[in-house]
Amino acid sequence: MPPSAQFWRDPNLPYVESRRACDSRANYKAHSHPTVSIGAVDRGVSVFSGGAQGPTLIQAGSVVFVPADCAHACNPLPDHAWSYQMLHLDPLWVEAVRQEAQQNAPSALCQVLLSNDDELYQGFCRLNDLLFSTHSWQEKEAALIEFIGGFAAHEQPVIALAADPARASAGVRRVMAFLQRDPEQSRALEQLAELAGISRYQLIRAFRAATGMTPHAYQLNQRIIQARSSLQAGEASAALAQRLGFADQAHFQRVFKAHVGVTPGLYKA
Repeated sequence: MPPSAQFWRDPNLPYVESRRACDSRANYKAHSHPTVSIGAVDRGVSVFSGGAQGPTLIQAGSVVFVPADCAHACNPLPDHAWSYQMLHLDPLWVEAVRQEAQQNAPSALCQVLLSNDDELYQGFCRLNDLLFSTHSWQEKEAALIEFIGGFAAHEQPVIALAADPARASAGVRRVMAFLQRDPEQSRALEQLAELAGISRYQLIRAFRAATGMTPHAYQLNQRIIQARSSLQAGEASAALAQRLGFADQAHFQRVFKAHVGVTPGLYKA
């Protein structure tokens, strides 16, 4: 069976996107999402990168929760394929649901969690099957609320993060905000270091400790975050490549696939 990827979105539920990937050999660069990401491995083995203890193997039947803005990558073993499912959820929506469900109990999903619980995996699969089905968006919304609200985060094993945005100094936060606000403009490292009030060497080390990426890689990641939203809104790939400051459409396609695992055209479709 050839590899395949499917995406599900619904304008009635703008806070969620789901994907399925079958027999994928795509390798991702380290990246982050502005969303809470929940993934499940269906077949094969994935290597999770981004933890403080180094790469972690994730087996079939595992479910991993990745908080927003956490630098990570999940890739198959060399010369192997894997199949997986992935939900991306708006973190404000997730937190609101968990506060409703948990009330005064701790509710935030702020750590990488790795579960090998079969009941959780089966529940995730049922939820994603429903999302990809022809059932009403109201039924899908109810299932999402029930799954997110009922997830017992405190019972799951934690993967300590190698990078943590909470470690960012005021200067690094200024650079992060600048690159988020204006990702299409290329800036010399010297300019960014001046903005942070530290040397280039200090900026690279401090920025990596906070984000898991260099300033340049972080800027590319911000461009791809913006590209995903713009493609969903219907913007043409060629115009988007130019607007976001890529050298040409081919360059945009290479960077997009390295971050998302598919071409802009397939993602948009």
